[in-house]
Amino acid sequence: MIPSGLFRSAGFRFGLVYAVLLTISAAALASFLWWFTAGLLDRQTASAIRADAQGLIERFDEGGIAGLVGTIEDRLAANVDDDAIYLLVDPGMNRIAGNLDTWPSIVDKPGEWRQFQVRKTGMRSLALVYGYELPDDFHLLVGRDVQVRVQLGNLLTDALIWAIAIVLAMATAGAILVRSLFRRTVANVSATAAAIASGDFAQRVKVSGRGDEFDQLAEVINDMLDRIGRLMDGVRQVSNAIAHDLRTPITRARARLEEAARTAESSAELHAAIDRATVDLDGIVAVFQALLRIAEIEAGSRRSSFRRVDVVTALDAVADLYGAVAEEKGVTLAVSLPRRLEIDGDGALIQQAVANLVDNAVKFSPEHATVRLLAGQQGRRTWISVEDRGPGIPAPDRAKAIERFYRGDAARGTPGSGLGLALVQAVAQLHGGTLRLEDAAPGLRAVLDLPGGEEAGDRPE
Repeated sequence: MIPSGLFRSAGFRFGLVYAVLLTISAAALASFLWWFTAGLLDRQTASAIRADAQGLIERFDEGGIAGLVGTIEDRLAANVDDDAIYLLVDPGMNRIAGNLDTWPSIVDKPGEWRQFQVRKTGMRSLALVYGYELPDDFHLLVGRDVQVRVQLGNLLTDALIWAIAIVLAMATAGAILVRSLFRRTVANVSATAAAIASGDFAQRVKVSGRGDEFDQLAEVINDMLDRIGRLMDGVRQVSNAIAHDLRTPITRARARLEEAARTAESSAELHAAIDRATVDLDGIVAVFQALLRIAEIEAGSRRSSFRRVDVVTALDAVADLYGAVAEEKGVTLAVSLPRRLEIDGDGALIQQAVANLVDNAVKFSPEHATVRLLAGQQGRRTWISVEDRGPGIPAPDRAKAIERFYRGDAARGTPGSGLGLALVQAVAQLHGGTLRLEDAAPGLRAVLDLPGGEEAGDRPE
């Protein structure tokens, strides 16, 4: 009994296609071999009969009936293979010459091929003949004994049929093997997907190591699962960070409002408490806006706005904005940019990312320090570097610094939510680039590495 789900199985369909293609190929090869052998023998026989008859007709034209009779007798005497068939009859269909006794009834009109059983030297055989009508109502029959050739053709046909049957059996076995291999490979993916669906995010599709298409598919799926795992970890981290970092300002705002409601003696004190609570709530709103911004960037929805942009224009705007901020803090903002540097991307996001880097650099730089903003191209990559002389980030903590809500020891006493570098990282990934944090000895160098660019430049050391 055929399983009900067999015909819905992709492995069965692939195996069936394999078997059908292999069988059709074998049948086509067998047909060609038959045509080239048995068919060739038939064509050679027909050609020999036509040539023989043409010679006899020419002899009749030259020597009449007597000459034709002599030629037939000579050819029968010289026929070593004893496969020639001749019969010459008069208008009354009486035999004049040849190795057949009577004119066969199956040859009822000239100009047609006929195949029939004949008796020669006491043995039955198979003859292929062609009838000709001669002048004065004489008739000539020319043919060949094709018994051996027919037997050879039948033997070849049987052999080819058996060969096709064997190929069909092998194709069926191969189809079953293909289906089994396909099912084992898909079962690997299916088992991993089922484990992931049940909550086991540590499972991965096994890679055979052969480097074939299934290995490539497994690697793509595993990369996808790794990214899903990172996203899930990010969601948990964000949830924990939101619960931890936002609880304090919300609690503080609530406490201030409750205290003002109980103790405020004038409308001025009440308004002051409300204003302080509003500042706390504005900070919370800013955090959520930053999170939504990062989520929007990571979702890739901004890719539709990609176009050819001049990065230098965005960097000049950042330098103009933070030049005054740096001057108020006693910090120098040194800018070194090429004349033009174009890439495919979102200019507003790149400007915002660089603004976050410069804002951090100015915030953590001591008085009289210099913050450097540089950009250029190296090979087919565009780099943007922001370097400060602040406390920097220890090497073990640099990987954590791009996580949401991360606050290093040096940033504990400064305002901020710990989302600035996370946004820069999201912008870099959206553009197919990277964010590197390096030691500036002293200070920190943040390098935004993006693909593309047209203006050459040297990387700062």
